[in-house]
Amino acid sequence: MAARCIAWTITVLCAGTSLVTGTPLRSAKRAAPATEPDPNFAVNVTLNGVTFTNKGLVGFGLIPSDFIEVTGDTIGGIGSAIAIKLGSFKQNSNGTYSGTIIAQPDRGFNIDGTIDYQGRQHAIDFLLSPYYDDANLTFDDGQQTLALTYKSTFRYSERNNVPTTGLDALGVRPAQAGFPTDPLADPEMPIPNSSFPRLSLDLEGLVLNTDGTFWISDEYGPYIYRLNGHGELIQTIQPPQAILPETSKGAINFTSVNDPDTGRAGNQGFECLTTDTAGTTLYAMLQSATIQDGGDDKSTSQFTRLLAYDISFPSMVRPTLIGEWVVPLPLNSKGNTLAASEIHFISPNVFFVLARDGDGHGGSSDKSDYKQADLIDISNATNIAGSEFDSSANPIAKKGKLNNSITPATYVGFVSFIDDTQLARFGLHNGKPADNTLIDAKWESLALAPVGDPANPHDFFLFTAADNDFISTHGVFDGQSFNAGDDVDNQFLVFRVTLPHAWV
Repeated sequence: MAARCIAWTITVLCAGTSLVTGTPLRSAKRAAPATEPDPNFAVNVTLNGVTFTNKGLVGFGLIPSDFIEVTGDTIGGIGSAIAIKLGSFKQNSNGTYSGTIIAQPDRGFNIDGTIDYQGRQHAIDFLLSPYYDDANLTFDDGQQTLALTYKSTFRYSERNNVPTTGLDALGVRPAQAGFPTDPLADPEMPIPNSSFPRLSLDLEGLVLNTDGTFWISDEYGPYIYRLNGHGELIQTIQPPQAILPETSKGAINFTSVNDPDTGRAGNQGFECLTTDTAGTTLYAMLQSATIQDGGDDKSTSQFTRLLAYDISFPSMVRPTLIGEWVVPLPLNSKGNTLAASEIHFISPNVFFVLARDGDGHGGSSDKSDYKQADLIDISNATNIAGSEFDSSANPIAKKGKLNNSITPATYVGFVSFIDDTQLARFGLHNGKPADNTLIDAKWESLALAPVGDPANPHDFFLFTAADNDFISTHGVFDGQSFNAGDDVDNQFLVFRVTLPHAWV
């Protein structure tokens, strides 16, 4: 699209200018000439005999909390899901890297309840100038290592071109021909003065396809949807009965306000979505355990489910469930589950899992104890797809105790987002003071891109972004101002990691 200025009373920024400074983009300044990671930063872990290496934080950027996107709404929540636009990533001759991040917000500003926020995605160009030195940059200089430029936005619709909504799913719509195929119902919200109830989406996962379509996952259903390049719904995947939110009488109740009697816990649906490199297998994971598996309490919700669908020919053959495994999430010092916010395919059977607490800027407290991109391997895990465990009557982990017939995935901690040394190198910190240099609370997305280093052919950049929950003192939605009581910027981090056998 042609560069154009987007002017509002709160923020005046133009496509093609830096979101940080409002000035034309330029190569980020280096504080030192280091061109390779400092070996003192390297952290190695071993998973099933294979060594993976975290070489440290190499980039940081942000989008201000009061930035207004082209629809007139405050941009926010964009860390709920990110992907690097296919074919956009490249290495430049001066050692920098550029590309486009596709970011998908969740259900909108919801501090005081859900709102009628239409699903959408944003395109954000980036210029990454990896910083490898051990000297600490200032906060302003640190964020120049990942310069971000907002480009465009488009919104999602469903049947009859009706906009989607972020309002809590208070209704249940019977299946309609083709949308979805075979599922029992859709989550919906009746809208006053509208002849079409709206499809309710609390959007989380995002996967881009080579044909221009894309998959999204949501927490209300939890369902998986395929949309075309214009953001129009074309396909739906419903999970097994064990995951559907049901009452004790077997009725579906999609609301996120209260937990169901069985199925996914409220606000703990398909937070995680990824695909294999070939784009033929789609993986979705619940944020934590289903209710019957202990998901009604953080102390028993450790054992979540990872599902795999064959999407080889989605337009010809309805995607089918081909795999389902149990993933043991990490626990905090009190024995409570650290829920999963994202997964990302690395190689057959091996994935990243982003697990975290809710602390940091915009969170429950200032000091975070756990935010990590960890590793799992499902090669030795029990595939329970199509078994009795796909019925809510047969829990995999009654009261949080895993059934002894099931072998879970192997889980290993890996990349910490809150390492004090690494944060300080970019002018960030964990814990007090609660200012704009405090690490954000809710990190919920992952993306990978190859470094292209012949000496280290298995090195990749690991991108992650935070969901700031639209927290701004100068927020705008649908032409109305709101004040969330704080300003939490949309932060981005980039790490360099070594991933042997990666198929990325």
